Amino acid sequence: MELTTLLGIIVGIAAVVGAMIFKGISFTVLLNPAAFCVIIVGTVATILNSYPGKNLKGIGSLFKILVTKQKGIDEVEIYKLMVELSITARREGLLALEKKVEDINDPFIIKGINMITLGLAGDVIEEILETEIDAMEKRHEINASIFSSAGTYAPTLGVLGAVFGLIAAMAHIDDTDLMAEAIAAAFIATVLGIFTGYVLWHPFAKKLKVKSQEEVILKNMAMIGLLSIQKGDSPAIIKERLLAVLPPQKQKKIIEEIEAE
Repeated sequence: MELTTLLGIIVGIAAVVGAMIFKGISFTVLLNPAAFCVIIVGTVATILNSYPGKNLKGIGSLFKILVTKQKGIDEVEIYKLMVELSITARREGLLALEKKVEDINDPFIIKGINMITLGLAGDVIEEILETEIDAMEKRHEINASIFSSAGTYAPTLGVLGAVFGLIAAMAHIDDTDLMAEAIAAAFIATVLGIFTGYVLWHPFAKKLKVKSQEEVILKNMAMIGLLSIQKGDSPAIIKERLLAVLPPQKQKKIIEEIEAE
């Protein structure tokens, strides 16, 4: 479970509720079907108009990514695996890596090992793996932009909802009580648009981008290890190359975990 996402939503709602309590605003004002219709349905409409259906089919999986931690291979596992593979390659030859594939669950690493055992040149392997990483980044960029677009459109739709409310208020210009109530309700759409845009959609897009960059780092780390193995570098050199990809804190974490074993 990705607790930061759930915590962020809860804290965001708490901020709005707290502000309403401090200002003495009744929660009944939030029960505004027109505002929800304009913001929620309107935002869905803008996304449908912005992206082809093939890009929206997996939107459910994007929400899953936001609220769950990915179970893929991490930095420590890649480090250990690459060192193990390099030792096997130096002792038994590159073809001996074939027997290691069945114990690996990462398709990217499996593809790299298969290309090594097929005898492909290092520059060819690098080109193929880099192309796969670039393609993945582009897919992730499109996925994140769906939420970025929603975050851009929602606040503007909030203004549209406010205009509708003011039009309704003008219809009650002869009754100041009803007019004041309509004006207050008009701004609920604005509040809802700003809240969903800047507390939900834009932050969701940012989190997807961060997760994407983390995955890119892991794949680059694996690629560096695989290319070093293909060149016949020693495990000591491979260790240093793998650590160089990571920030100092993660380098320290890996070294500490290895030493603790």
